[in-house]
Amino acid sequence: MEPKTVTTGVLRIAYLEYGLADGWPCIMGHGYPYDVHAYAEAAPLLARAGARVLVPWLRGYGPTRFLSESTPRSGEQAALGADLLAFMDGLKIGRAVLGGYDWGGRAACIVSALHPERVVGLVSGNSYNIQNIARAMEPVSPPEEAALWYQYYFHSERGRRGLERNRRGIARQLWSMWSPKWAFDEATFEQTAPSFDNPDFVDVVIHSYRHRFGLVEGDPAYADIEERLAAQPPIRVPTVAIDGGSDGVNPGTAHHARMFEGRFERRVFRDAGHNLPQECPAEWAQAVLDVRAAQER
Repeated sequence: MEPKTVTTGVLRIAYLEYGLADGWPCIMGHGYPYDVHAYAEAAPLLARAGARVLVPWLRGYGPTRFLSESTPRSGEQAALGADLLAFMDGLKIGRAVLGGYDWGGRAACIVSALHPERVVGLVSGNSYNIQNIARAMEPVSPPEEAALWYQYYFHSERGRRGLERNRRGIARQLWSMWSPKWAFDEATFEQTAPSFDNPDFVDVVIHSYRHRFGLVEGDPAYADIEERLAAQPPIRVPTVAIDGGSDGVNPGTAHHARMFEGRFERRVFRDAGHNLPQECPAEWAQAVLDVRAAQER
């Protein structure tokens, strides 16, 4: 499948499209360190159910490109949310079902919280995915701290150099640690790995994991959005939140339920790790169909 592109304010966003152009809009977002192939099986299932499924490469991944050398290579959460909204505007999509996990789930949560009029329903891996940067320096349990080694690694110059030199090696390590029951093969990994060769990948990833801890400044263009996110706004659109029962980086998000003020359901994919749509495509697709149906009731 050949990618399409749409030009937004600061990006030329590349994306894959499944289904008919007049299908109901459904936008799915990938995380770090993954790409659009996370939806290679789930997207066709949704297309057969009448959806027009759009799966963009995030900033810094695959063929998505910045339009100007002068634009900061920010990976902050506000930038991801702004990109998703700009993607919808660029394709003239008024409302859509949004879904995602990790970075892509964060973007979907942000648009759902700040622009609920644009969202039919939300499927969010790991529930409320909006960062609380003001509390980022509060320690968690030792097992949780150990799972976040890569974030602390990226805070240092050694980590930046490591990511530059070992993009694939770090990604493969995280895939294995985060999804211990997912027996992905070499072909599956190599399908995604070229997305890490994007010239902005390292800068965007490093900025993301430093900004979320308050260690670097954000792009001033997104300051207003970050200010709104600092208030931890609730999500009021119909939501299905999903955790992986074997997620090696996220211990579970049952306690996030209080952040959702609309129709809300939490599901656990028992043997799945962190890459929920790729590990359990049929179950992910069903969650999307269910959240759309919930909006219609």
